[in-house]
Amino acid sequence: MSGSLELGFALLGGMLALMVLRVPIAICMFVPGAIGYYLVAGEAAFLNLLKGSAYGRLSNYDLSVIPLFLLMGQFATQGGLSRALFSFANALIGHLRGGIAMASVLACAAFGTICGSSTATCATVTQVALPEMRRHGYSGRLATATLAAGGTLGIMIPPSVVLVVYAILAEQNIAKLFAAAMIPGLIAATLYLIAIAIYVRLRPGHGPAQPRHSRAEFLAAAKEVWPIGAIFVLVFGGIYGGLFTPTEGAAVGAASTFLTALAKGDMGWEAFKRSFLGTAEIAGFIFMIFLGADMLNGALALSQMPVRLAEAVGALDLPPVAVVAAILLFYIALSSVMDELSMIILTVPILFPLVVELDLYGLNSTEKAIWFGVLVLSVVEIGLIAPPVGLNVYVVNSMAPDVPMSETYKGIFVFLAADAVRTALLLGFPILSLWLMRLIA
Repeated sequence: MSGSLELGFALLGGMLALMVLRVPIAICMFVPGAIGYYLVAGEAAFLNLLKGSAYGRLSNYDLSVIPLFLLMGQFATQGGLSRALFSFANALIGHLRGGIAMASVLACAAFGTICGSSTATCATVTQVALPEMRRHGYSGRLATATLAAGGTLGIMIPPSVVLVVYAILAEQNIAKLFAAAMIPGLIAATLYLIAIAIYVRLRPGHGPAQPRHSRAEFLAAAKEVWPIGAIFVLVFGGIYGGLFTPTEGAAVGAASTFLTALAKGDMGWEAFKRSFLGTAEIAGFIFMIFLGADMLNGALALSQMPVRLAEAVGALDLPPVAVVAAILLFYIALSSVMDELSMIILTVPILFPLVVELDLYGLNSTEKAIWFGVLVLSVVEIGLIAPPVGLNVYVVNSMAPDVPMSETYKGIFVFLAADAVRTALLLGFPILSLWLMRLIA
């Protein structure tokens, strides 16, 4: 093993050591990267990188789409739009056995179309749906597990901030990635509904059936929810109809969501301020991770670790699909110690060139890049609910402290089985990700 390759592993080890000490993730990546870059390239090159790296990264126009979609999600969260979505879904299928849990999944999926954040979707829908499931006798295990798993649809169904970040890193078209993620997102929601149906058939007492809502109740709920559907059609219809770019679509979506929340009477001055403050905090967190990852990835590139890794994988003579499957397992394991955005920003520059060079189902470079992005998004979603550090589980548990976390994790396994099925389908049948993208391209 060469000295430079040893340095690459030392940098990653230093990052993990800082993470164990609970140092902010951006600093965990920046400090080892800065030390490694200085040791390999020298003082002059290091100072030159410091001089221009922040401007070079943050002056990128494509990054403006991130705070705009975040603002759209904040307006949706602070404006109480999840309440209307849940009420409509509950009026539609809440009378079924496990129906309120299924309605929660549908509400999460619908809220994801105007939010783009898993934790925000999880927390917002939990506030509305958890009291309703408790009132109707649902078990804490089913209720909390459903909401934790359903929240992951916030990043699976476009617009997804994680997918936007991947598109920027992989230099792919955001609109094509959104189109590619649409069917996998619907598959994820459908499999979650099936998982709930199977669970309540085996454990009927955990999700009892309820009386059917009246026609008047259903129509009243539908009246409240139509503006949210109109926002989705406006944003994505405009993007794919060529009326505006994804960045302009994000701006239109943020403005439309604000006006909808304002018209509903839920967007007061305090909620308005919280929306911008929340957007600034999350956007700042993301951009700092970009800077830290740029420094670490620069040092890793100088150590030639990515090139050596690609050579080592090529020498194994494994089937290309097996290589991709191994990468996905690596992401699932990594999700136990890193958040999804940090994983994407750190690993995509290293692993993406390797995947593009593989011969996968006869796909061209763009199709491989988009298919791999959807696969990564799918397994990152698993990391949000998988033990021992499923972030969404902790979010729901903080809002349901009377339910032991062990109970939530017992309920999570049925959703992890659904995730495993979906990932296997996407890995084995790329057409599920690429059909809609090809249709609108």
